[in-house]
Amino acid sequence: MDQAQTLNVGIVGGTGYTGAELLRLLGTHPHCRVGAITSRQEAGRRVDELFPQMRGRLDLTFTEPTLDSLADCDCVFFATPHAAAMHFVPELLDAGKRVIDLSADFRLRDLDVWAEWYGQPHACPEWVEQAVYGLPELNRAALGSAALVACPGCYPTSIILGFAPLLEAGVVDTTRLIADAKTGVSGAGKSLKTPFLFGEMAESFKAYGVGGHRHLPEIRQALADLAKVEVGVTFMPHLVPMVRGIHSTLYAQLGTAEIDLQALYETRYAKEPFVDVMPAGSAPETRSVRGANDCRLAVHRPSSDTVVVLSVIDNLVKGASGQAIQCMNLMYGWPETRGLEVPALLP
Repeated sequence: MDQAQTLNVGIVGGTGYTGAELLRLLGTHPHCRVGAITSRQEAGRRVDELFPQMRGRLDLTFTEPTLDSLADCDCVFFATPHAAAMHFVPELLDAGKRVIDLSADFRLRDLDVWAEWYGQPHACPEWVEQAVYGLPELNRAALGSAALVACPGCYPTSIILGFAPLLEAGVVDTTRLIADAKTGVSGAGKSLKTPFLFGEMAESFKAYGVGGHRHLPEIRQALADLAKVEVGVTFMPHLVPMVRGIHSTLYAQLGTAEIDLQALYETRYAKEPFVDVMPAGSAPETRSVRGANDCRLAVHRPSSDTVVVLSVIDNLVKGASGQAIQCMNLMYGWPETRGLEVPALLP
């Protein structure tokens, strides 16, 4: 797309945290204009009443999610819960729109697995096969021609980027991968539930999804693609009393002693604008990526046969809305950093 042209974008399901992040980031994107934002519950309400940070920056009202309300949009983002996008996306694609879905509706290729985890059959299996998995560090070339992008989940993003160099190089035991991950409460969305109240989670720390988390099949799928074989991965998510951020501590058993892990990671990500491999001996902090589209990694070797990778992202940016915009940039031929150059907020 000509950089002098303005892309008219729409957001479906724009009242949650990922919708708010899309508004924040797209609002300063030099090639984009938010032309429509939908919400069934808030239809008719001004966007800046719900999001006062947009006062003076966006003159829009929430509308019902219909083809007519999105008719002028070139590209549509879905910031909806699972099993919503799949009922509307085919209609938009048939109308010539390009779609970037932040939900789980198009991430899993095995639709029996999708139905098992999401409790219903998929509504448009024909489009699942055509969706491009929106992790630019793995699928950059395919994103340029994509009509439908399935953005990765937040946990999978941090875990896949952390394991990728090891699996691509074939230097670890693929049957015994461990991902011990922690997230801030915004990862649960905006719903009012007792476990996420301040008085319930402050000064506390807990595992959840111990019997299985919906991101697990996505993690397995992506890691198997990298390893070229089925993988055995233990994924244990935890909730920590902070608003934003994911910290994934990844463990694997090395199959060779003759490997310079630091060099492996630095070489793999040398040209990646949003992956920062820290110096040897470092430990990245979630606050160092807060509000930014970065994944910060550190690799350690505590013993001759063990590798530990530390991976941090902002779950709402690189784990969701920022990555979606990174994908959009690649879809339209813009520098993928466009509109995402902002550094992290500190403190």
